[in-house]
Amino acid sequence: MAGRISISNPSDLLHKIKGFVRSLLEDLSSNRSPSIALDRYRNYCSDPSGNCSCSYDLPNGKEIISIEKKTHARRLEIYQDHHVTSFSFFVLYTDVLLRVLVIIQQLLQENKHSSKRDIYYTHPAVFAEQAVVDHAINDICILLKCSCHHLNVVPVGKGLVMGWLRFAEAGRKNCCIRSPNTAYPIPVCIEDVEDVVSVANYILVVEKESVFQRLANDKFCENNRCIVITGRGYPDVPTRRFLHHLVEQLHLPVYCLVDSDPYGFDILTTYRFGSMQMAYDAKLMRVPEIQWLGVFPSDFEEYHLPDRCRLHLTPEDKRKVEAMLSRCYLHKEAPQWRLELEIMLRKGVKFEIEALSVYSISFLSKEYIPVKIQHGKHM
Repeated sequence: MAGRISISNPSDLLHKIKGFVRSLLEDLSSNRSPSIALDRYRNYCSDPSGNCSCSYDLPNGKEIISIEKKTHARRLEIYQDHHVTSFSFFVLYTDVLLRVLVIIQQLLQENKHSSKRDIYYTHPAVFAEQAVVDHAINDICILLKCSCHHLNVVPVGKGLVMGWLRFAEAGRKNCCIRSPNTAYPIPVCIEDVEDVVSVANYILVVEKESVFQRLANDKFCENNRCIVITGRGYPDVPTRRFLHHLVEQLHLPVYCLVDSDPYGFDILTTYRFGSMQMAYDAKLMRVPEIQWLGVFPSDFEEYHLPDRCRLHLTPEDKRKVEAMLSRCYLHKEAPQWRLELEIMLRKGVKFEIEALSVYSISFLSKEYIPVKIQHGKHM
């Protein structure tokens, strides 16, 4: 990983875990105030000048977690208690971190794998909620300079793929080409994927499973010689890594189709730029080549959709749009996307991909997508 030392050897990770615990114990035994230093990663900020120091590869400063620090407001939120002292917070945080590290150490020593959900249920009373475990694992990845899969912590996959694609997963062949309109689960462990072969013209990522199924029913992949992927909403890590891997291996154009609403747009940016929560691993998951195919806020007038398809933005929607408009990458890397988002906010309306079915049930697969791709109506 550029800008980081990528460690995948279990013995190296075990050595680092022991070193981290030893340093905490030495501080305590010497009456020194213990602290934990974490590299801070971010893939965007709210500086519209373009002079920010956000990076997909390098850390942006340090975050020091200690007994003496007066506030950890961002981190306190996951403990659902805004009134704990800095000492109490440090004890809670360290307790969670060490409990998760013990589990990871055992997984590495025994060469076993576990999900984040399994880890949560080892100490549900201590962890309180899943987000506490998720944040701890992210911090451990930063501490040990590795990715989550190196810790033998495997995500639960939910993504689907279909189309003109063949690949092997842990020695088992998946020949989607034989039945290009049949859905296959996306592999959880990308390290097990090999021998990727395709004769597709492009990759299409769709936000929703309902749209994925519509395309399958219309034999879209068979008729258009493509690969279609869905993360079923906000994409999980395996879906993002699998898409990244396909683009890297096949060098195909890749398009994304999402609802014209704040959440669809946020999903689109997650595929292209990565998420803030896992900014430390953005380079392994983001797909900078992805192009927005639709549906655009401007498509409502372009396709003369009836008013009954129009939904008004809620106050929460408007706050989300305003927050996204301030992201630096929309100024630096995707100004056209920002213009469309401004249209959404100015008009105060949103609509779903399925609104295009007002003309015919197969309008999306037979007209909208093929025409957009053939005539370059994407950004």
